[in-house]
Amino acid sequence: MADQQEASVTLPSDPVSVAAARRYVAEVLGDWGLPEDAETADTVRLIVSELATNSVQHTFGQSPTFTVDVRLEREEWLRVGVTDSHPRWPRRLPAAVQQDNGRGMVIIRWLAAEAGGRLSVSPTADGGKTVWIALPWPAGTPARTARGC
Repeated sequence: MADQQEASVTLPSDPVSVAAARRYVAEVLGDWGLPEDAETADTVRLIVSELATNSVQHTFGQSPTFTVDVRLEREEWLRVGVTDSHPRWPRRLPAAVQQDNGRGMVIIRWLAAEAGGRLSVSPTADGGKTVWIALPWPAGTPARTARGC
């Protein structure tokens, strides 16, 4: 087993790409040995959906693509990042704000914390950002080295 496994996909900033990102990450996790019905797999699929949706909706057409990176480090930490080239970083909304959307980062942060992980944002060289989540790899899940990743 390598110290780190990585996979990534770049998709157009289009609403149909959200489902493609979710499917891609589910396939990678399955290739790495995480059962599809594992709680961590469900959490990651939901987080990827929220991150990809944020990237598509909140870049206002200024980021033609987004990239999903998946990394498994020493069978200890699973890191998933969504990168776009828009310079605006995610913001927390005040709890008193009443609106139908804009709660994605609250959901992501809560899901990550609930799974024993964390959320972070880092700048990219082109002025964009990557929103990362890091989750513990489930104990007792031996990671497999996947072909073609």
